[in-house]
Amino acid sequence: MGISFTQRLRQPIMDGEITLSVRFWHAPRVKVGGRYPLGPGAVVVTAIREITLSDITQRLAQQNGFLGVVDMLKIARHGSSDCIFLVEFAYEPGDDPPVD
Repeated sequence: MGISFTQRLRQPIMDGEITLSVRFWHAPRVKVGGRYPLGPGAVVVTAIREITLSDITQRLAQQNGFLGVVDMLKIARHGSSDCIFLVEFAYEPGDDPPVD
């Protein structure tokens, strides 16, 4: 499987400004230690845990690169799952040309 990001979040992730992502999945699609390509490098998952809708705050939405909770949920909440996962990651730059 893997993890993908909306276009406007990719550069801030590669710059290290965003290190969290909220995901609505039936089950985790990534694993701790997994490397997932982004640009010339990769996102490396450092932690994943299940959270509840009440855990999603203004601060958490902003840490995910969004203006607020509503803005984030418009992007993050698609599909039929009510399970929410908080994925923590670090970006590791690579030497390859960017891949979009």
